[in-house]
Amino acid sequence: MTRALLEVSGLKKSYGGIAALRDGRFRLEAGSVHALCGGNGAGKSTFLGIVMGIRQRDGGTIARNGVEVAFDTPSDALAAGISIIEQELNPVPAMTVAENIFLGREPLARFGRVDFRQMNASAQALLDGLHFSIRADTVMMELTVAELQLVEIAKALSYDAEVIFMDEPTSALGEAEADQLFAAIRLLKERGKGVVYVSHRLSEIFGIADSYTVFRDGQFIDSGKIADVTREDLIQMIVGRPLAEEFVKENRTEPTAILSVRNLNAERGVSDVSFDLRKGEILALYGLMGSGRSEIFERLFGLSPDLGGEIRLEGRPITLGSPRQAISHGLAFVTEDRKGSGLVLSADVRANICMASLDEMSSGPVMRSRREAQAAGRMIEMFGIKTASDRLEVSGLSGGNQQKVVLGKWFLTTPRVLLLDEPTRGVDVGAKREIYRIMSDFASAGGAVIMVSSEIDEVLGMADRAIVMREGRIAGEIDRRDLSAEKLVHLAA
Repeated sequence: MTRALLEVSGLKKSYGGIAALRDGRFRLEAGSVHALCGGNGAGKSTFLGIVMGIRQRDGGTIARNGVEVAFDTPSDALAAGISIIEQELNPVPAMTVAENIFLGREPLARFGRVDFRQMNASAQALLDGLHFSIRADTVMMELTVAELQLVEIAKALSYDAEVIFMDEPTSALGEAEADQLFAAIRLLKERGKGVVYVSHRLSEIFGIADSYTVFRDGQFIDSGKIADVTREDLIQMIVGRPLAEEFVKENRTEPTAILSVRNLNAERGVSDVSFDLRKGEILALYGLMGSGRSEIFERLFGLSPDLGGEIRLEGRPITLGSPRQAISHGLAFVTEDRKGSGLVLSADVRANICMASLDEMSSGPVMRSRREAQAAGRMIEMFGIKTASDRLEVSGLSGGNQQKVVLGKWFLTTPRVLLLDEPTRGVDVGAKREIYRIMSDFASAGGAVIMVSSEIDEVLGMADRAIVMREGRIAGEIDRRDLSAEKLVHLAA
């Protein structure tokens, strides 16, 4: 048996008498990628937090290279050769890439001054070694979200750790950047490192991992070699029941256009885009990062200035100069970053659900609390949001339930067109299926959906038609009967 870099047994953690982790078990071997799988609320984050010294365990053991250890702080874990790439990025925007990578560990020259030349050279060597095309002297605020993620990966690897936790590392990456990450992971394997890979994207797990461990409801369920398990088996272990189909699609497209866009231009790289969205349709916008997909949504929702083009709703020309105007015309926009722009994390579930409908929830400057509670209750029931109370802070919900809160917020406005930007990012397979059902039911009831997705399987499973974007323009359009991964990738590249 290969040497165990990390071995965990019987890990326990409770909050206020409620068990977040009841039996955490895990074994990571040198030179391997081990997928940690589980739905939202399965205990994965609690497990990572305990091993990294962020949280203190109530029971269980952690062994590093066969020696039992206890970490009181993340610094203790780093000193023991364990680092983490977290899903939520926290860069210092005004500092350079090199300064962020070596923050708190800057090389010093004479008289205790920072040796910037050495720091930049070391950072650049690290970036080049990972084949990341990023300059070490670039200021962080000038980078894209995808580039910020790559810098975070380089920072974690700069500690020369033997154990690297990667928590949803591709959540903000396009395919090209994800390929860079996978190449870096393979390089780490060759160097004898151990990677713990946490992702809801099963295609990534089957493509990069050697072995798996499944948690469910805070408890160890199973572990083994990826080669010995099927996708269906893994889904059943994660959700606790078999899923007849991963996708739910019952809508039928009508010939009538509900939204028509002609010669649309947007502030950030969208040129001369024209398309129709039909009643009952789920239309996918596919393309690489920076291809203009999300920028189309920003323009349609009045978040970027009108630089030309015509937009018609059911044949009538409309102006979309602000989100308020977009909402009044029946458009709803679920952004790709639910925590940054979809929710107010410090507010409760009720406030978040009612946020886009404040006029209907108030009489003048006074909120109608009964009306607000009833509206929130309808959405909680409609979407099956799992929350102990509508007064629970929304930050305490799982990713899937947070996404349902965002959907509930927009459904309360009675939309006619849903703009969904990466609607299932960071949610488990069970919650994904529920979101697909919501999309299908909405389209079946006479609405229409435009979905931006980086997941090819999602486009193939849910789209009636796909428009492929490249460099701000439409590169091609594919009907459902002709959809294939090869055609999507070919047009996008």
